[in-house]
Amino acid sequence: MVNLTKASRELFSRTPDERFSSFDSLLAHCQQRKEQSTEFWQISQNLCINETAKGVMMQLEDAEDIRLSRGDWSFSQHCKLRGVHKDTVNKLTSETASRVFRDTMPHSRKPLQVYAAADTALAVHSSTYSRLFDAEVLEAVREAAPDFTPPPTGLGGATGLYAGEQDMFAFGIDPNGWVEINGENFAPGFFVWNSEVGRRSVGVQTFWYQEICQNHIVWDAIEVVELKRRHVGNVQEALDDVRLTIAQLVKKRDERRDSFASGIKTAMATPFGEDAEEVHKLLGKHGISSRLAEQVVQIAGQRTPYTLFGVVDALTRIAGRYENAGDRLVVDQKAASLLSLAV
Repeated sequence: MVNLTKASRELFSRTPDERFSSFDSLLAHCQQRKEQSTEFWQISQNLCINETAKGVMMQLEDAEDIRLSRGDWSFSQHCKLRGVHKDTVNKLTSETASRVFRDTMPHSRKPLQVYAAADTALAVHSSTYSRLFDAEVLEAVREAAPDFTPPPTGLGGATGLYAGEQDMFAFGIDPNGWVEINGENFAPGFFVWNSEVGRRSVGVQTFWYQEICQNHIVWDAIEVVELKRRHVGNVQEALDDVRLTIAQLVKKRDERRDSFASGIKTAMATPFGEDAEEVHKLLGKHGISSRLAEQVVQIAGQRTPYTLFGVVDALTRIAGRYENAGDRLVVDQKAASLLSLAV
């Protein structure tokens, strides 16, 4: 088992305006941003950079001027494409910075991608970059897992659902999906992330967990599966990765639920001794002390005949009376061991 910290890192790095209370509100935000943004393709050698009263502006052939803000991600990308250091450019006046960009402009017929909202550049990429919208990723998630919800609210009101200027992250769980695996209880969950501006890969991670704390660390996770892709080539295939990976998680959840329900039904119909004396002896053969067996017989005997489910239910009730967690665990494990006889 492992502890997963992706969601915890997001919790401590997100500002309140990047948090969303529901999956629908996160999706609506990302869909609106998609609709309000535009991609421009511009031949590098025809791209003009000038200093104006508004600051450093990109003059495109088929669009209004696009602003390059020094503090934005797009400014860092533009500096990298020009082969100049952002910290150096930030020490220059807008006029000098504009001249630096003009002088370092690559002479290439390959187009640049300029991704903008209103009059501000969000990202600047070479022609090899393939954009995948956050809204598309979230729609794939909703299609595969419509009944999953955000985790319990974490420290500072953290929701597990985030979107900022540079990327998106979503944390989903099924609060009703608890099943027993090897005598311990687990529930299914997933992380999914993406960046429309090239800040991070697109990816999905699914898992089964035992506990989520307030700082959104996922404790004691098993069956952890992770897939991620860079934004190159046919990145649209990542939507299938997200959809199929989460669908497999849902499928396994349903199979385990069905198996558990079938086991309970079988246990209800399976006799466990003809009378109290026989039940007592059988419990002893399964490592249950005489004192505990007496309590089980008393509780289970209220519903005759004795069944495997009645005995397991009695053990579970007795475990609930113990104040010590270690004592409860021992009895719960014995109950799980007996219930496995019905499978």
